Order: sequence, then structure tokens, then C-alpha cells
Amino acid sequence: MRGGPSLVNFRWRFLLRSWPWLFLAGFLFFVRWSKGAVFSDVFALISRPFWPGTAQRVWLQNADQLEQESKLHLLERDNARLRTMLGLQASSKSDLVSVPVISRNPRGWWQQLQLGKGSLDGIQQGCAVVAPGGLVGIINSVTPKTSRVRLLTSPGTRIGVWVTRVERHGILLGMGTNRPQLTFLDKDPQVVVGDLLSTSPASTLLPPNLPVGVIQSLDTEALPAPNASIQLLAAPEAIDWVQVQKCKWLESSK
Repeated sequence: MRGGPSLVNFRWRFLLRSWPWLFLAGFLFFVRWSKGAVFSDVFALISRPFWPGTAQRVWLQNADQLEQESKLHLLERDNARLRTMLGLQASSKSDLVSVPVISRNPRGWWQQLQLGKGSLDGIQQGCAVVAPGGLVGIINSVTPKTSRVRLLTSPGTRIGVWVTRVERHGILLGMGTNRPQLTFLDKDPQVVVGDLLSTSPASTLLPPNLPVGVIQSLDTEALPAPNASIQLLAAPEAIDWVQVQKCKWLESSK
């Protein structure tokens, strides 16, 4: 029994001396088991006061917006350069004339619009007419102070369009309803519902790359070529103001 207290004291001193090493070994095992997640959480907690706040977030958003605007500017410059090389005219905001819709015939709702500006404002027959969303029609007749638009939905209207994703051409036909029909020039156009239509980038009769509509439905069994029903991006049934594109295209094609 004499050695009892001495043995207990020895064990107690041994534990006091070795517990830091045991704790370190346990901690290292935990770190290995958690794959360092504890360090990430601790670092996140400590660094939280230094995270980007509202001002930094605004700076990042402004930088991203500036980057997108720069890319768009470069694309516009490149497009203008390529069109110059091809001998095609380029458009600019100065070519647009804002015009109010002053009347509309209920019996020809899907056929025409009457505008409040004419030849004295630089509008000519054949000029493209756009509304919020994209192309809606073409100037059909002009007086000094008024002009008449033939809508894309008007029966007999025919314009060439371009399916941008697959780079295939087609003819857009007005059907007298709010859904014109697209007839493809290829038997296998490789288009899908939702594809975007625009005016051709090589067009000389209309401004290039104007959005027109999206494919709403397809009839791949139609003869002599597939056709599609088109949802126009600019709704012709609800238009108060339009913009008329001055006809440099017509002048350059003469």
C-alpha cells in the first residue's frame, strides 16, 4: 500500500504532461476527418467584417456593366467595319424618326397603321418601321405630313428573314392574323420552337439584324418545304408610337 499514492501521483503527473500532445493528436485527427472544413469556417467567421459591403458590390456591378457595354461597342464597330467592306450601309440612332400612330382602321386591324409624319420628316416608301421589340412593318405610302404602314401581319406581306441560331433564310408571309407564317427555303432547316428571327445581316432592302419574332410552332411535313407559325416580338395589336428607319438602304441599293 505504500506504493499506492506514489503510483497515483505518477499517473497524474504523466497525464498533466502528455495532455497537450493528446489534444494535438485528437485535433489533427479531427482536421483530417473533416477535410479542413473547420479552418474554412473559422476563417470565414474572422474575415466577415472585411467582406465586400454594399459599396464594393456596386463597384463590381458597375464594372460588369462597363465590360458588357465595351463588348457591345466593339461588336458594333466590328459590324460597321464588316458592312463597309461588303459595301452595305450601317444604321445609327440618328436614322430613326419617332412617329405617333394617329389612326387605325378596325376592318384592317392586322393590315395597316396611319402615322403622323411623312416625307417632310424624311420618311419614304419602303422604310422599315419598328416598335418596342422589333420590326412591325414597312412604309407603304407617304404624303408630306402622314405615312401608312403595311404591317407584317397584313395578307400578302412578304419579307426575307434570318434564323439567327442556325443561319438559315426564310420568307415571312402575312396571314391577316397576329401570327404570320414562315416558309423555309431548305427542306431541313434544323430549327426548333423558340428560335429567334431577324432581318438578314446582308439585307439591302431592310436594316440588318432587326429582331422580328420567335418560332411558336413547326410543321415539318409541309410541302414543298417546312413552315412555322411566328410570334412577333413587337405586338402589332398594341402600338401607340413607332420609329421609322430612314431609307439609306434603298438609296444604297439603287
